[in-house]
Amino acid sequence: MTAHRQRTRTERRARGFRTLRRVAPYLWPDDAPWVRRRVVLSLTALVLAKVVSVATPFLYKAAVDTLSATGRGEAWLMAFGAIGLTVAYGLARLGSTGFGELRDALFVRVGQRALRKLALETFTHIHRLSLRYHITRKTGGLSRIIERGVKGVDFLLRFMLLSVGPLILELSMVTAIFALVFDWRYAVVVAVTIALYITYTVKVTEWRVRIRRQMNDQDTDANQKAVDSLLNYETVKYFAAESREAARYDAAMRGYETAAVKTGLSLSALNFGQALIITTGLVIVMAMAAAGVQSGVLTVGDFVMVNAYMIQITMPLGFLGTVYREIRQALVDMGEMFDLLEQPAEVIDRPDAPALVVGGGAVTLDAVEFGYDADRPILKGVSLEIAAGQTVAIVGPSGSGKSTIARLLFRFYDVTGGAIRIDGQDLRAVRLDSLHAAIGVVPQDTVLFNDTIGYNIAYGRPDAGADAVIAAARAAKIHDFIASLPEGYETRVGERGLKLSGGEKQRVGIARTLLKNPPILILDEATSALDTQTERDIQESLKAMGQGRTVITIAHRLSTIADADRIVVLEAGVVVEEGRHDDLLARGGRYAAMWARQSAEEEPSGSVAVAEVEAGEAGDFDDLPKDGTWRWHIRN
Repeated sequence: MTAHRQRTRTERRARGFRTLRRVAPYLWPDDAPWVRRRVVLSLTALVLAKVVSVATPFLYKAAVDTLSATGRGEAWLMAFGAIGLTVAYGLARLGSTGFGELRDALFVRVGQRALRKLALETFTHIHRLSLRYHITRKTGGLSRIIERGVKGVDFLLRFMLLSVGPLILELSMVTAIFALVFDWRYAVVVAVTIALYITYTVKVTEWRVRIRRQMNDQDTDANQKAVDSLLNYETVKYFAAESREAARYDAAMRGYETAAVKTGLSLSALNFGQALIITTGLVIVMAMAAAGVQSGVLTVGDFVMVNAYMIQITMPLGFLGTVYREIRQALVDMGEMFDLLEQPAEVIDRPDAPALVVGGGAVTLDAVEFGYDADRPILKGVSLEIAAGQTVAIVGPSGSGKSTIARLLFRFYDVTGGAIRIDGQDLRAVRLDSLHAAIGVVPQDTVLFNDTIGYNIAYGRPDAGADAVIAAARAAKIHDFIASLPEGYETRVGERGLKLSGGEKQRVGIARTLLKNPPILILDEATSALDTQTERDIQESLKAMGQGRTVITIAHRLSTIADADRIVVLEAGVVVEEGRHDDLLARGGRYAAMWARQSAEEEPSGSVAVAEVEAGEAGDFDDLPKDGTWRWHIRN
């Protein structure tokens, strides 16, 4: 074996022990005595089940000897009779099964509690991880890791603790009985058979696990491609890329198919080898017992008992092959999940961090430096003072760092230099939950949960009543639209809110932020993805929303922020201009150039004119709604 393979096996073994250490506290928690009591009782039932199971063939032997009149004349056998022994044999088998079921019944709550606790810990940890981590991971692959990991824990708890442990106990007891009741040679044959079986199973399974890991990788890749394609359903349709997406998915599934075929073939080889070893051991022991009966050393009952014991261990040994493979795979799947759990959170609360106390909501950026990558700085010493209740707009070309400031203020990331403060409190020194409660964000693309409109608005404040939700919807000018729907606030919006238009989604987003009622508001290009008329309508809602709050508006369209208290122009991560709209235009600097360019782009060109036609005068466009003014482009 090469040094690399040895190192790989050592690392794999260490990961397996780590996984078992991580699971153990869920089975023996310090804060839940009832769990430990159930574990002890289930283990007690387990031992009783195996003791009864191992004793059962003795009753079978006694019944056979009594019937064949070859027994050695034990008084208790003759008194009890063949019928009584047969009944006792049946009761023993029933008792073995009963104790086994009692074991499972006692343990089921322990196992399900462990699954729930572990799933909750994983889910909570994922939400604690930074935005950087979520941007770099694919949602489909992440969900599959969690799903397989939790299933792996379930399998490990049910089979390793409640099947492998009992099997080891039973094999040990049967081997000891062969040595004590029959002959040491029987025990040697049984022990060698078990050792060969386990060694063969482990060796071949290790090889199969490598193939299985490749199959998992292909499965994850195919799932990622499927989820990514379905989430971008509209884009696929826009570019008529259905066949292209199908080809990508099929390529990933082709790799999965190849690995799955190898897995199936290796399984056949494993099963045949296991059957060969077990059958050989069984035949040898039975031949020895048959010779003993012929020589008069053993009775027919002894022969039957040997056969019963060999069959009794053959079945669980065959089961062991399957269980070991699954346990090995479960450890791999759980290892991936525990790797996820050990992924450190980039942004965390300091020990004993106090809650943020917001007075007026003044925001200060003090020589802020930041870069998503160390070798590519985004913000280069940005300083900015935003007074309480003031509306400040941040503008600049793409890549200048506008949205980065919003992410830093919400503390998706920590600054690498300088500090950001709210009412004089460094964001790194206060609790994250209190910071997030104090800031409301209306992003460029509002993403909604696949639930009702009412649920999505109430997400801003879950304890809000129906009246508060409706009031927020009215303020966002979305109530009348919702009321016109057949199911009203119970209307489901579809995945990511795709059943609503862009403007409707934005209004729902505004409503839930209004319901949250934060003292500080961030508008991150909240209307840049909308048409001009919808943008104009929503701007009125946003302006009303900003009353009495500190508002930071990140904008691309300068016309939407002309009335801001102050406009800050960013370029290449530094502040190049700052002032009110009129003052900046008068300076004739960077802002004035941006304003002139956007104004020129918005003016009608020689080839396109804008016409307004009142509803009812639409000519051939009779299918248009007969309310409001319609605007479209007419080519000259």
